[in-house]
Amino acid sequence: MGEQLILTHENTDFDGLASQLAAWKLYPQAKPVLPRRPNRNLRDFLTLYWDELPFVRYEDLARRGEVDRIILVDTQTLVTPRGMSNETQVLIIDHHPLARDLPPNWSYSGEAVGATTTLLLERIVENGIRVTPVEATLLALGIYEDTGSLTYPTTTVRDLHSVTWLAERGANLAVVSDFLHHPLTDQQLELYEALLDSAEIHPIAGHTIVVATANAEGYVEEISALAHKIRDLYDPAGLFLLVDLGEHLQLVARSTTDAVDVGHIADHFGGGGHTRAAAALIRGMDLATARQTLLDMLERHIHPLVTVGQIMSHGVHTLSPQTTVEEATEIMLRYGFEGFPVVGEGGEIVGILTRREIDRARRLHLETMPVSHYMTKGEIWVGPGDSVERLQQIMTQHGIGQVPVVKGTDILGVVTRTDLIKLWTSPPHQPPRRQEIAQRMQEALPGPLLELLQQASAMAQEMGYALYVVGGF
Repeated sequence: MGEQLILTHENTDFDGLASQLAAWKLYPQAKPVLPRRPNRNLRDFLTLYWDELPFVRYEDLARRGEVDRIILVDTQTLVTPRGMSNETQVLIIDHHPLARDLPPNWSYSGEAVGATTTLLLERIVENGIRVTPVEATLLALGIYEDTGSLTYPTTTVRDLHSVTWLAERGANLAVVSDFLHHPLTDQQLELYEALLDSAEIHPIAGHTIVVATANAEGYVEEISALAHKIRDLYDPAGLFLLVDLGEHLQLVARSTTDAVDVGHIADHFGGGGHTRAAAALIRGMDLATARQTLLDMLERHIHPLVTVGQIMSHGVHTLSPQTTVEEATEIMLRYGFEGFPVVGEGGEIVGILTRREIDRARRLHLETMPVSHYMTKGEIWVGPGDSVERLQQIMTQHGIGQVPVVKGTDILGVVTRTDLIKLWTSPPHQPPRRQEIAQRMQEALPGPLLELLQQASAMAQEMGYALYVVGGF
């Protein structure tokens, strides 16, 4: 009988290492092989707790043995180990969707949760397998690190249940905190400061993208730890670090949204990863060329996942700067809106008037004053193709909950806090309700009737009214 191995990716994180441990609990006949280049915080953890854990090093494997089976966790890319053949069975266990067709003898098991550790831990719980406090701590580290301490959008209820189960079995949260917030070495701190100095913010398709470059010949520490710290500082939709290490360039990329698929970007440079985290080793290209190539790719491949136009409300009413507070109050009560765009003589937006500003003017008995005295001034608007992230930035920057949607010189509608809340409370991956209804109408209605409704909708919009259709099909 040949050997069975449990492998993960190089430069592995705690989710990869914890997934190896969890897989060993389920397949104790297999050997969890420590990657050759684990991150520094993992190395320090293993130095302290090595005797309590089942890992083996590559150099400890038999030199002439055959490998019958490989369990590959938290990655879908295999660095072929010694002894593997075309007959070797490979099982992928990963919380990322399958990215490619598999070769013969390969299989895949995975679901969309925050960490691969969660998938394996659920099977440990189902099978009544016990874990020690040290094992529980490592498993918790895997889930906490890959979910941003349970704050990333990919986090699920299953991840929360898993860390609760681990805490009940002795996971030491103080140790978890220490290793998640590991201090930087002097070499890492120097590179971190260089990356911050060069960091550029690029608004692409309504997303905030941060690109940073640096020269660091002779650098030997991992760069991924710096990516996490810079991401926490800027909170971008996508982060791309390009570091010149002398013999080659290293690209490290992170994303907080499926609309920025960093795995696809890294693949172009000969690397790999998944939607939220990826890396590439780049040869034969200088830093300036790689940066420009990266920016060109980002412009082509990044698109809003959900656009403002998909969630906005139509039939917006506008005010002129000369409208009095009393008149604005009557309009607000009549239509039930919490805010209105204020439009100048040329049709341009000059400000936003909200209920809060009207209430303040009325408390001072200034009903006869024009709204231009109280509105939030400025060209405050978003486009129908802008992302929800861009909308949130506008709302928080100006402290308003209603933002007009503009295309060219036309005000198409308004998007509100209520629209955002509806989006957040929709089931994951469910298309916005308005888009779904429009698609159903296109599929079910005869062409002439659909055209009539579109014309009626356009007329209602020009008049500032909402169009209602009653019936069924």
